[in-house]
Amino acid sequence: MKAASTVGSIAITMLGLLFVTFVIGRVMPIDPVLAVVGERASQEVYDQVFIDMGLDRPILVQFLYYLGDVLRGDFGDSVLTARPVSQDIARVFPATMELATLGVVLGVVLGVPMGVAAAVFRGRLIDQIVRVLTLAGYSMPIFWLGMMGLLLFYGILGWVGGPGRLDIFFEDIVPTVTGMIMVDSLIAGDWDVFANAFSHIILPASLLGYYSLAYIARMTRSFMLEQLSAEYITAARIKGLSEWQVVWRHAFRNIRVQLITVIALSYANLLEGSVLTEIVFSWPGIGSYITTALLSADMNAVLGGTVVVGLIFVCLNILSDLLYRLFDPRAK
Repeated sequence: MKAASTVGSIAITMLGLLFVTFVIGRVMPIDPVLAVVGERASQEVYDQVFIDMGLDRPILVQFLYYLGDVLRGDFGDSVLTARPVSQDIARVFPATMELATLGVVLGVVLGVPMGVAAAVFRGRLIDQIVRVLTLAGYSMPIFWLGMMGLLLFYGILGWVGGPGRLDIFFEDIVPTVTGMIMVDSLIAGDWDVFANAFSHIILPASLLGYYSLAYIARMTRSFMLEQLSAEYITAARIKGLSEWQVVWRHAFRNIRVQLITVIALSYANLLEGSVLTEIVFSWPGIGSYITTALLSADMNAVLGGTVVVGLIFVCLNILSDLLYRLFDPRAK
């Protein structure tokens, strides 16, 4: 019964996302017909394409047709690339996934220990440093950090690769398996391509990781402060347990379930919210794909990309629920 309810809620959520996105795409002051025929087309050509695209039908009828196509995995063709949108998304999404995954890994590896340390040493120097760093991560625009990072680490110091995923010399050397260049280069055993891809991804991933770190560290600190003030922690210290055991085996163990949601939301935000980073670094991911499509009135691409992003959020929420059951026996 519970599984059926979960499936039903997911279906309703996706249906609502599809409908809202579709309606917004139709009421926006952008003419999708002009994107196809151009501004110099005759009125007869314009009217014919208008009918061929089904725009003469009531919007509810248009949505039902679109829903049927989406259920078959058909998001229509892109005006810009003249290819099916599903193929375009399959091509650009691995780039975003590779970037966001490395970013959230950095955020978790650094943010969780920083949040724990800030809570344990509350009010001391390390707590103040962590709070300043996380506040800066929230406050500074990521596009400004990106441009400053490129200027310093690429333009002046030459420590990292420039915009893009690879230098031109290394493109199309390794066969595409996953679409993630670092993974594909490891599969092919080509360490030169791997090193070049790493030099390009490390700066934008570090910036996204810093943004993720700021959120994860702040939430970890908040969760830990709540646990460290609990009575069972006082009892554990009275029993003579070491501070390491008190902090990590007792207090931290009880915040794992809460951190699951924080990390999942952070990952989802990086997957869909890395638009500015992708634009600054010329990263060919789904964020820059949707942005370019929106500026070009390519509504099939915009709608398809938005639906995929919404599906990612839903899937990550489901994953969080499953992990709840794994780490918290009370949820079973």
